[in-house]
Amino acid sequence: MGGHSHWANIKHKKGAADAKRGKAWTKLSRELSIAAKLGGGDPGSNPRLRKTIEDARAVQMPNDTIKRAIMRGTGELEGAAFEELTYEGYGPGGVAMLIECTSDSRNRTRTDLHTIIAKAGGALAAPNSVAWIFKSKGLITVKKEGALTEDGVMGAALDLGAEDFKVDGDIFEIYTAPNDLVKVKDGLVAQKIVPATAEVTMIPDNVVAVDEKHAPQVLKLIELLEALDDVKNVYANFDISDAVMEKMAA
Repeated sequence: MGGHSHWANIKHKKGAADAKRGKAWTKLSRELSIAAKLGGGDPGSNPRLRKTIEDARAVQMPNDTIKRAIMRGTGELEGAAFEELTYEGYGPGGVAMLIECTSDSRNRTRTDLHTIIAKAGGALAAPNSVAWIFKSKGLITVKKEGALTEDGVMGAALDLGAEDFKVDGDIFEIYTAPNDLVKVKDGLVAQKIVPATAEVTMIPDNVVAVDEKHAPQVLKLIELLEALDDVKNVYANFDISDAVMEKMAA
């Protein structure tokens, strides 16, 4: 099973705890500002902003906080100037990582990443060292429980323009072109198929099998990276077998 799918499902199970720590609000506030800066403050004509507003409301971010973040992006309010940065690196077991950040200090962000990755036995890499492994895709997940049958969800998704459909344990995974994510998600909702998550993500073309020794190290490294306020997303091409996952959970 691919690294992103594993980590997405693990994060989904612990998502409520992450939100309580306040990390979700900090990251979403930055994303709101950047989305508004790049595409304007009207969610009706800015799909990225619309999606981020939905995500913010899903974790109970107050409307005033959402509004202020958008106004900082459009320049109506003063605030820190955030930019989008992407770093590449290797983790334990030779796992390739693509790390998306929003930062107001490049030096701080790079130093923090270098420190955490080096302690885990990995290293930052030169630009384009691993980026070629990953392709941008829309990913929608739907819980089996409470959903239609597998054939029903798959048929609906493909009719709406999805590119691929997979089953991962108790989750249906629907893959789309990045620009089709919102259209497919909204179409599913209209058919009373409620997504658990919907995001534009980076899917690896190839994966590295991670053994029992390195699997906990890889997951811990990604968790530490994602705990940084500057880190928006971490993508990695690890593959952990169900047997190893079961041993880790025991």
